[in-house]
Amino acid sequence: MAKGDRRNGVSPELDALAAELLGDALDIVAGGGELGVLLVAEDAAGNVGSYEFTDDGPEQCLQMARDRVKELGSSGDPAAGLASPVRYAICYEAAVADEAGAYQDALLLEFGERGYKSYSGYSLFSGRGTGDDFTWTDPAPAGELEPLL
Repeated sequence: MAKGDRRNGVSPELDALAAELLGDALDIVAGGGELGVLLVAEDAAGNVGSYEFTDDGPEQCLQMARDRVKELGSSGDPAAGLASPVRYAICYEAAVADEAGAYQDALLLEFGERGYKSYSGYSLFSGRGTGDDFTWTDPAPAGELEPLL
């Protein structure tokens, strides 16, 4: 399917998958844990495979997650009970420049679905490891990405 033939928007299923991943990542950071690059992929039957990439630098782990989505798209993951996925979400920690040019801690989210355009978003956070004093913003859009499925 050509990029121009893809639909706009986000299905309710992808929205739920991405929101759950972001929530899990926020919980990890709120608890003071180290966050690698997290990936979840879901097949048409609703089976979900979860993956974490931590053994290399942040850029390499992100590329490994993106490559894994492409691999899963053609073969699935029989060991995880996952057929070829129809949707995915990737979450990782980064910094985002605010209006004044200062960098803020953020969780970035990349998500896509077969037949749809792929997007990214972010949620700013502060108070890593402070539990109930941890704060975050509602996710904000960050732009369109090259589809991985």
